[in-house]
Amino acid sequence: MSYNKQLDAAKKAASLAARLCQVSLLRLLSPFSRIGLLKGSQAIVSFILEKEFPSVSFSLVAEEDSGDLRKEESKETLHRITELVNETLSGDEISDISPLSEEDILIAIDKGKSEGGPRGQHWVLDPIDGTKGFLRGDQYAIALALLDEGKVVLGVLACPNLPLGSVAFHDRSNPGNEVGCLFFAQVDAGTYMQSLDGSSPTKVHVSPTDNPEEASFFESFEAAHSMHDLTSMIARKLGVKAPPVRIDSQAKYGALSRGDGAIYLRFPHKGYREKIWDHAAGYIVVAEAGGIAADASGNPLDFSRGRYLDLDTGIIVTNQKLMPSLLKAVQESIKEKISSL
Repeated sequence: MSYNKQLDAAKKAASLAARLCQVSLLRLLSPFSRIGLLKGSQAIVSFILEKEFPSVSFSLVAEEDSGDLRKEESKETLHRITELVNETLSGDEISDISPLSEEDILIAIDKGKSEGGPRGQHWVLDPIDGTKGFLRGDQYAIALALLDEGKVVLGVLACPNLPLGSVAFHDRSNPGNEVGCLFFAQVDAGTYMQSLDGSSPTKVHVSPTDNPEEASFFESFEAAHSMHDLTSMIARKLGVKAPPVRIDSQAKYGALSRGDGAIYLRFPHKGYREKIWDHAAGYIVVAEAGGIAADASGNPLDFSRGRYLDLDTGIIVTNQKLMPSLLKAVQESIKEKISSL
């Protein structure tokens, strides 16, 4: 089954949401709260998708709701977000959209309350994945995926600050080093990358290395998001020599899909439950580029159980060749860490 129409709509929606984020950043965020920007991004994606598929039962699993914006003290924020959304939509040359009202914005945001599940089609959205990276001017992503009968069938990652060349060699002082990537993938159709301004797509592949000593790995920038001590132990046991590359958001999945690194390790602290919107788009972008994602027991990631990913200990992503040795190093390291407590 082809999902070409849905993929085109997803690329358009994610690109427009990225434009909203870029405009707000240029304005130094002064009129907008972080929460307001998340909701504005979600409103754009929700509105575009429902407009493209008006006759389909629309289901969106997303991070935000309109609760905060409906409060009396948020009137000014809602007004400014509505202005920014309309400005972003009006800049879309092929758009025939009438200006949205504040109530339209609230309704669009609340479309994201779906619980997902194993039946039917569900869009899955993180409107700004990596908000701390966004606020620092580092990496963030608009991450959008589609589930069909519980399976991820397409994904789009709009990464406004990710260089088109290797992230490992990006020089911020070099204005000629272009930034802004759009990764997209459809089941059984491969993964592609293009610039956010619409250059011709290029097919990408994960690193083909089978030598752990040549592999570099990504992990979360924030130590609060992943146990860096455990990932360091795994890297030593595996024989990885390069230091970790720490990046916010699902931009890591995009960089991995084009071979910037060979491994991504994420081990949240005890008690944290992974949400499907934090991984769905990145998962298929890597999988269609030849990679594989699993939990610490080697089980495939299951996006069919609602809003959460219930899995064993953490997430490991790499190529097919490295997965057996990586999985062994992960399981041995987890046992050693537990025994040392």
